[in-house]
Amino acid sequence: MGKKVKKEVEPPPKDVFDPLTIESKKAATVVLMLHSPEEEILAKACEAIYKFALKGEENKATLLELGAVEPLTKLLTHEDRIVRRNATMIFGVLTSNNDVKKLLRELEVMSSVIAQLSPEEEVVIHEFASLCLANMSIEYTGKVQIFENGGLEPLIKLLSSPDPDVKKNSIECIFNLAQDFQCRTMLQELNAIPPVLDLLKSEYPIIQLLALKTLGVITNDKESQAVLRDYQGLDHLIKILETKELNDLHVEALSVVANCLEDMDSMALIQQTGGLKKLLVFAENSTVPDIQKNAARAITKAAYDSENRKLFHEQEVEKCLVTLLGSESDGTKIAASQAISAMCENSNSKDFFNTQGIPQLVQLLKSDNDEVREAAALALANLTTCNPTNANAVAEADGIDPLINALSSKRDGAIANAATVLTNMATQEPLRASMQSHDITHAILGPLCSTNTSVQSKAALAVAATACDAEARTELRNGGGLEPLVQLLHSKNDEVRSHASQAVMVCANDELTAAELGKLGALDILEEINLSVSRKNKFSEAAYNKLLNNNLPLKYSKTGYLSSSNIITDGFYDYGRINPGTRLLSLKELCLQEPNDQRAVFLINNKSLDISPPMEEKTSEVGYGRSISSLSSLRRASKEKSRLKYSRFSTGFSSPTEEKSESSGRTTIISKSATKEKGSRKGRGKKEEEKVKEEEEVLSVLKLVAESSPEKEWFPPPDPDFYLYVCEVTKSILPIVSIKEQIEVLAKYVAEKMGGEIPKGKLSDFSWELHISELKFQLKSNVIPIGYIKKGTFYHRALLFKALADKVGVGSSLVRGEYGRAWNEVKLRNESLKGVTGRLPAPEVYIVDLMFRPGELMKLRSGDADLYRFL
Repeated sequence: MGKKVKKEVEPPPKDVFDPLTIESKKAATVVLMLHSPEEEILAKACEAIYKFALKGEENKATLLELGAVEPLTKLLTHEDRIVRRNATMIFGVLTSNNDVKKLLRELEVMSSVIAQLSPEEEVVIHEFASLCLANMSIEYTGKVQIFENGGLEPLIKLLSSPDPDVKKNSIECIFNLAQDFQCRTMLQELNAIPPVLDLLKSEYPIIQLLALKTLGVITNDKESQAVLRDYQGLDHLIKILETKELNDLHVEALSVVANCLEDMDSMALIQQTGGLKKLLVFAENSTVPDIQKNAARAITKAAYDSENRKLFHEQEVEKCLVTLLGSESDGTKIAASQAISAMCENSNSKDFFNTQGIPQLVQLLKSDNDEVREAAALALANLTTCNPTNANAVAEADGIDPLINALSSKRDGAIANAATVLTNMATQEPLRASMQSHDITHAILGPLCSTNTSVQSKAALAVAATACDAEARTELRNGGGLEPLVQLLHSKNDEVRSHASQAVMVCANDELTAAELGKLGALDILEEINLSVSRKNKFSEAAYNKLLNNNLPLKYSKTGYLSSSNIITDGFYDYGRINPGTRLLSLKELCLQEPNDQRAVFLINNKSLDISPPMEEKTSEVGYGRSISSLSSLRRASKEKSRLKYSRFSTGFSSPTEEKSESSGRTTIISKSATKEKGSRKGRGKKEEEKVKEEEEVLSVLKLVAESSPEKEWFPPPDPDFYLYVCEVTKSILPIVSIKEQIEVLAKYVAEKMGGEIPKGKLSDFSWELHISELKFQLKSNVIPIGYIKKGTFYHRALLFKALADKVGVGSSLVRGEYGRAWNEVKLRNESLKGVTGRLPAPEVYIVDLMFRPGELMKLRSGDADLYRFL
């Protein structure tokens, strides 16, 4: 054999770099390696970074600072599978850092991550890509990017993956995405419920829990409830609840059941299979507060359907709820109270809680937890609505005091609910009296001043319910409750404005309270409300009219109408028509004004007051058969008040009497004492100048009495002639049996006192204007008592007729027309129907003639009536 020759090793090519092994101990160096074109270096760099990131949050922040994120995002789409896998693993870990997530959203790499979910990729890539998406789906922007890049469909497919980590990450991401409505809609289209239900069979509790949470969100939609039912999802849920070993899943399972119970078909299915009874027993016997709470919530949701309430009642759900009220958990108490509120829509359930439930709820009103008190008050509000028996039960359980205390709660809901209960109880007079003894009027002042519209509304309604009694209205007025009530009329909330109007309407039953409301501007506000189509309500007009009915001078000035139920009393005055927004001056203000060229104000006053200043007895006569007596005459006349039953007010006016006038042929009525005085002194030869001088002296002294001593009490001007009218009319009218005849006699009497019958053709010759002007001059005032007027036209006579008719109980209305016209309307039945039983036709309306043919009654809208009312 020949000698072996050793083969020489060929040297490497000159253009090839010799392999170099580097051991790096700095993360920054490895981050730089991410820019390498070599797959092996990239793979090893990614592996090193992954291990580094796993060690803690600080390392993730360090990698972010070193700029590792952006080059890593490019590696997600690298051709090499190992590089791609390692980069995906890094992002699965890094995305738990919020700053990393923020940067990734800005770089818009979601499509690259979602691409890693394709079936061709290995399981490890699926695991970390789904983990990355689960982390990114926590924020809303991340949800949107995943949804817009079509991430839902591959995630749903991965629910069937054999790897539990992939399932866990995928269902967690789907749960996060399901919080958005658009995503829930897409889940229905992609039929996500069946694969999610399959996860309930998983041996891993975390997967089961996430699946239940996802179903709890998805089944808020009706369509999903039906799908769950069709795929026997309810059976799975009931089995979980029956399995004690799965007690950590019971809370979430109950949440899903609660949603399903809203579906009538699902409810019927659970009831048919005995699941409903099991559910109630389970809730009642459980010692886990969250389970009890979710069970009560399930009942609450389902009880909003009337058929479900019937099924619950058949299963005696009320007993379960009463038991839950006794739980030590505040959350359970709240949920049970809310369930009772929902069940109150069933009348049988409402009756059940009368003896079992209401006492426990009253006790919850004393809880230190405001949420508990609010929920208990809500349940009591629903229980007492249209149910006097339950309202009594609340009172018997000593509920009034804690309810009134709840009006000062820090939670608006508790205040509103408590006010509702008190309103419901106030419909019964004994309970209302008991509430007044607990000072509810003072307690309601705070809620009236609330800024919460619900509280304002309920508080105003409570005032309307509790202010039915005069004592309550007095307390409200004295306690300053009217001002905030009037302010609520300005509210932009329709319900608040309506309830405030109702409360004002109730308060206006009291004359003093109505006057105070008027001072606070309630009338002006209500008038403005009623002019608006959008703001007026069914109570605003009633409240306005009620206030006007307690201020008849204002009502007549504003509306030009007084009904037969508007009884004119002493102190009424006719100012004339006023424009909207114009303030009507008080009688005192008008009396203290100097006479002017404005329309005279006509006063009705049957009261009197004695005055006896020393003065020489003198009498002066004035035109139209009218005389002004001296102060001495007034004094002597007042001494006969036991016989005539009248005295004079201390004012700036003297008293007129009448004497027989030959020129007019008119017979007048005077007091006996005044007649005697006139007879003894008539024709003593006084000069006209002396008469005028004395007349002015008398009036000036009386005017001084009215205007001096402002600190003394002011009284309206007296009207002795009107007093005599009332006395005579009472004697002459009341004995008459026929109402029609009473009206005719009264009409003739009024016409006689106001100048007699006036032919239609001579109406223009009836110079009543001069007479009124003379009275204004003589009285030194624009205010003229009605008895002073001896020549009156339409509106003088109509006013006197109404005033006298009200004094003797003859029903009549007063209507102001145009151009100085006014008339009285009366209602009469056909006398031929007297004694007829059964339903009678409505009485007919007639106009009373006081001018042309006094005493004649003209049918409303007849030709004669129209001629009387209109020019």
